Amino acid sequence: MAQEQLNALVLPDAQGFFGAHGGKIDHPDLAVALAEIEAGFRSIIGDAAFIAEMKRLQATYVGRPSPIYHARTLSQRGAQIYLKREDLNHTGAHKINHCIGEVLLAKKLGKKKVVAETGAGQHGVALATAAALLGLECEIHMGVVDMAKEHPNVSRMKILGAKLVPVSEGAGTLKEAVDSAFRAYMADFKNTMFAIGSVVGPAPYPEMVAYFQSIVGHEARAQFQAAYGGLPDEVVACIGGGSNALGLFNAFLDDEAVALVGVEPAGEGLDKPGRHAATMTLGKPGVIQGFHCYFLQDEAGNPAAVHSIASGLDYPGVGPQHCHLKDIGRARYESATDEECLAAFLALSREEGIIPALESAHALAYALRRAERLPADKRLLVNLSGRGDKDIDYVLEKIGLE
Repeated sequence: MAQEQLNALVLPDAQGFFGAHGGKIDHPDLAVALAEIEAGFRSIIGDAAFIAEMKRLQATYVGRPSPIYHARTLSQRGAQIYLKREDLNHTGAHKINHCIGEVLLAKKLGKKKVVAETGAGQHGVALATAAALLGLECEIHMGVVDMAKEHPNVSRMKILGAKLVPVSEGAGTLKEAVDSAFRAYMADFKNTMFAIGSVVGPAPYPEMVAYFQSIVGHEARAQFQAAYGGLPDEVVACIGGGSNALGLFNAFLDDEAVALVGVEPAGEGLDKPGRHAATMTLGKPGVIQGFHCYFLQDEAGNPAAVHSIASGLDYPGVGPQHCHLKDIGRARYESATDEECLAAFLALSREEGIIPALESAHALAYALRRAERLPADKRLLVNLSGRGDKDIDYVLEKIGLE
């Protein structure tokens, strides 16, 4: 892995901004702690021994490279649909890509524990896994609503030895989990590193997580060219904070003929405030949790209530790199409803034998919709960012087959 893995369009300036978005924290104690993390990050990405260990773990532990699969039955709808199979990674999602890097960094900094938030539990499971592998303590903060929905991942985190902290304040979902985890981190900077779960938060987190996730796009671009010739017409990924999407988009940013499409949750409808999480569609610029981005706001300018059938996407903000890509017109952001997501979940399961995460099913929902409007020679590459075993009981209940 080399520092050049991130395109200049998604690298920050000296103050941590991507265009008008991002920035560094202004809390004095947090600023010192995050400066330590940033210095450590700058050091390790130029360290040959660290790079070698990352490559070893990616190949022999995570199971990289993840393959690209041509979904031929789904493709009978029109355009050809290809899946980047991040669901086949160890722990079942893309989150392990940055968690291995974050825990290696924490260990190099001499920390004894990593603390983080989780929504659907995929980041929590991946961080608990990496901490177990590398011998660090792990503390995961998770909203009580998400804990009820994602019980299999709750069990996995406990088995892996993580301390699970239920968060019941507010809506009891991802935003509150982030707030709670940050408070725990602030109580013990010396021994703890906050290992954020997406390309959100103040610098250096958006750049750091994007760096570790960039392997997805670099693999996918080379694999697609080798197996199918040329490049896809559209590259598609779901958007919550935006880590899986940015990991995939990064390698295609200079390919102007390739459309980059992020798909966010329209929930129960864009016309129902509090019942969607369509940040890029309906959000306004402002500061949330220490960084500037588009986020859904109430009348007072505070973070609004959000909803998604997918726990990993119900966040009122979004990563600053995505905001910048929207501003400059390099990526576009669509949405899919809960109903469309469920339909895509079942279509992939029953037509290709692959059970996707509900988060990933949002990207697939857009791809299915889009494929019907395009000729058969057009090609859509979808990031299947996670598998859906965590969601199966919830889905069965939703469709009345429990």
